Amino acid sequence: MTSIRDPHQDRLFEQLERQLTGWEDPPARLMQALRQNELELYAQPIFSLRDAGTIAMAEVLVRMREEERALLPPGMFLPVFEYCGMMHELDRWVARQTVARLARGSRVRRFTLNISSQTLSDASYLKEIVAELARVRLPAAALAFEISEEDLIALPASAMEFASAARNLGFSIVLDGFGRRAASLAPLRALSVNYVKVDGVIVLGLENSAIARNKLEAVVQISKVVGVELIGECVETPGAIEHLRKQGVAYAQGYGMSRPAPIDQVAAA
Repeated sequence: MTSIRDPHQDRLFEQLERQLTGWEDPPARLMQALRQNELELYAQPIFSLRDAGTIAMAEVLVRMREEERALLPPGMFLPVFEYCGMMHELDRWVARQTVARLARGSRVRRFTLNISSQTLSDASYLKEIVAELARVRLPAAALAFEISEEDLIALPASAMEFASAARNLGFSIVLDGFGRRAASLAPLRALSVNYVKVDGVIVLGLENSAIARNKLEAVVQISKVVGVELIGECVETPGAIEHLRKQGVAYAQGYGMSRPAPIDQVAAA
């Protein structure tokens, strides 16, 4: 029987082959990056639309420095971490570094951390983060965890268990990428989220697409039923900001408001 090739999987393997060129031992190279702090934290502010100019929180992002290159964007190294089964190690490193930054003082009182599918099923992750926060006497409210709608659909049990444990410890939960599929109450009820990020595809289409505007209206109505606050992501224009504000969206994030910057710069500005 002839097997059917998956074009998406083929493209992924081709991409990984290009990225791994020159890496004799990828897992060792990634562990070196973690242990020798060859990764750098960036952050992108999330602004309040009710109190113009106020940074409500910021999403933590990561960049990697290669010897002969500038900082590598996440698309060039995150797939390698995932392929090597090391995303949980990266998530820990990001969390520890973020807590350390908060402990030194920060005008941004809450940072959001992206949680990978591998970390969702890692029972020790939350315990370690709680211990780190306790060591520097910071509350769990200083962090929020972002779980993608895609991971919730693929790993519902792991996502719900992680979210429940995190909430019980005092952390907030953000559902990322909501609304690209048919907007539904189910994901929000499953996770009991605190914040929902309106998918960037919707936000990018607000000025030119009635479909995007209708989707936003549906997401807003669902958020009111569940009682969660919305964050518009991928905001690039004043027009998009105005559409979000008129619909009652509480927060916005995107290049049109602030590009990602080194976390020290965001924390100290």
